[in-house]
Amino acid sequence: MPADWCPFCPGSGNVPADYDVFLYPNDFPAFSPMADPFTPHQYAGDPEDLFDTTGARGACDVVLYSPNHTLPPSQLTLESWRKVVGLWTKRSRELIAQADIAQICIFENCGEFIGVTMPHPHGQIYAMPFVPPTVRTEFDSLARYASAHKGACLFCDLLSKEKEARERIVTENDAFVAFVPFAARFPAEVLIYLRRHARSLAELTEAESGQLADVISIMRRKYDNLYGFQLPLMMLVKQSPTQAHATPYHLHVQFLPLQRSATKHKYLASIETGFGTFLADTSPEDMAAQLRKAEPAK
Repeated sequence: MPADWCPFCPGSGNVPADYDVFLYPNDFPAFSPMADPFTPHQYAGDPEDLFDTTGARGACDVVLYSPNHTLPPSQLTLESWRKVVGLWTKRSRELIAQADIAQICIFENCGEFIGVTMPHPHGQIYAMPFVPPTVRTEFDSLARYASAHKGACLFCDLLSKEKEARERIVTENDAFVAFVPFAARFPAEVLIYLRRHARSLAELTEAESGQLADVISIMRRKYDNLYGFQLPLMMLVKQSPTQAHATPYHLHVQFLPLQRSATKHKYLASIETGFGTFLADTSPEDMAAQLRKAEPAK
């Protein structure tokens, strides 16, 4: 990035001269409304199909959190986070209505260690024409669990057990619970679950949207207080695929911080990347205790 120019800053000519939060079309989209439609691969036993291609019709947006170029997300006001959640919700509703969209992926990459070259506080929204592999795996697990437990939601039952145990809960409010998962893949991984069952941001009440902003704000401040610097992390808002009305998917937020300690990063090396097996660096109970002590400075 040039030292004296940012396309997301007021005055750049790319964004309004005055804004709080703003939706900006990605300049280098992986998915575009102008692309050819997506056609799922069928293979049908024909080896030539193994190298077939298809269109990538969808959308890619940038969500600008603030006009302040150097403001860390942890320093956003609660009102700013409420506006961000409101923008996520508004855009999700617009994309759900589009027939070509199968999955809405809201996420943020934060920190140079993640590979971020743009320090301006922002996240992204990818509207994909297919359901990505991880979500399909989640759906398979949900379906198996529901079949074995009279239609129960795996997310709801997991949250119930976490509330009983309490030792991995980091923070909570009337609508959401944030906890370090029992099978955490990253040392300071945290999940934020909605207490009641709902599939998407569009199903939240106004009060619940405000409480989601509140718990995200608390977690971001806790993370940056954990070791005394801005923690490199990924934040994902995970919603049900747009056409999946019967399967009991559960809205949740996932934080994946890439730090093992104050001086060590969590690298995804051969055993994680090549074999999909994550090695625990700390116990989830110990990390939850550390995060509870990391007070979210005002």
